[in-house]
Amino acid sequence: MKKANKIKVLHLTFNMGVGGTEQVIRHLVRGMEGRDDVDSEVLCIDGYVGPLGEELELSGIPVHKLSRKPGFDWTLIASIRNRLREGRFDVVHCHQYTPWLYGWIAAQFTQTKVVFTEHGRFYPDRYRYKAIVVNPIVALLTPAIVAISSATRDALARYEFIPKRKINVIYNGITPLLPNEREMDFICSDLGIPPTDTIVGTVSRLDPVKNQAMMLRAFKRLLNKHKDSWLLIVGDGPSRPDLERLAVDIGIAHRTSFTGSITSPVNYFALMKVFMLSSHTEGTSMTLLEAMSLGIPIVATNVGGNSEVLKSEGAGVLVPPDDAQKFFGAVSNLLENSELYSSKSEGAKSIFKEFFSCDTMVTQYVSIYRSLKVKSDV
Repeated sequence: MKKANKIKVLHLTFNMGVGGTEQVIRHLVRGMEGRDDVDSEVLCIDGYVGPLGEELELSGIPVHKLSRKPGFDWTLIASIRNRLREGRFDVVHCHQYTPWLYGWIAAQFTQTKVVFTEHGRFYPDRYRYKAIVVNPIVALLTPAIVAISSATRDALARYEFIPKRKINVIYNGITPLLPNEREMDFICSDLGIPPTDTIVGTVSRLDPVKNQAMMLRAFKRLLNKHKDSWLLIVGDGPSRPDLERLAVDIGIAHRTSFTGSITSPVNYFALMKVFMLSSHTEGTSMTLLEAMSLGIPIVATNVGGNSEVLKSEGAGVLVPPDDAQKFFGAVSNLLENSELYSSKSEGAKSIFKEFFSCDTMVTQYVSIYRSLKVKSDV
């Protein structure tokens, strides 16, 4: 039986694989572990838990799974409702649109309050005319809606017809990364990267929306000017075969390392002199926050929430999307200008500490949970 003042929260998501949304859930749940007023569980609806979910399970967080059927799965709603009632949850925190819709329907006629967080947008964003009818009603009856950036909030209002006044903005937060120098040396040795080389790179899902093809072309220009450069690409995804072929075709494969998916890439981050993000769209990128926590200057495309995260260009340099020449120029300038580099590095650490700590994010979400529980207890 739960304590009278304790809030029970079920995080509803697709799965807990390695991705930005999943990282946010992990940080949120782990950030609440030390509190005596919140209990957290996770429910995955895509039939598997994933490595981050397994990590949470090992730490004692209950992680459940259901298997969503193709099309709209009405049986899934019944299964979610059963979990809400059996667990006597005060809040179901739905991450992304589809879990929100399922979670909202499942929570009807129960005591569970719904929180919806939108973690990002597809590229290109588009209108869905069914949303004109459905979303305003669901939003009206959802007690709390959160976007991870002002840009994401604006997209929800424009494309999903959710009243802007209804949407809170809570930035993603993480705990600062703590690298291990011995592990960093081992990684370089294992990848064949000379210790004197300058490593630039990214940690990302390898997907067309992330546009790493542009990054490769920018690195080709960088390598022509900085012969000791090395490109480190951490992550996996559907674009990997095409990206590996492109690296060969443009003659940079011998200076490029594709590591595949790394569950905890902290030591890979720490090897990078400049962190690069070439996406067509972003919400609040977790990898930007991770790099900033280490004081690594950023070169990123000026899309989505990137400008908010970097506080314009306090933590790095923003360039137009899909412009390899300007992307290369920004990276090259950071490597060549030590005063600029130091300024961006200090800016990254300062901005991270002020806006993107895990404690700040957790405090804001717990405030929402608490307000909903108070209303339900009245």
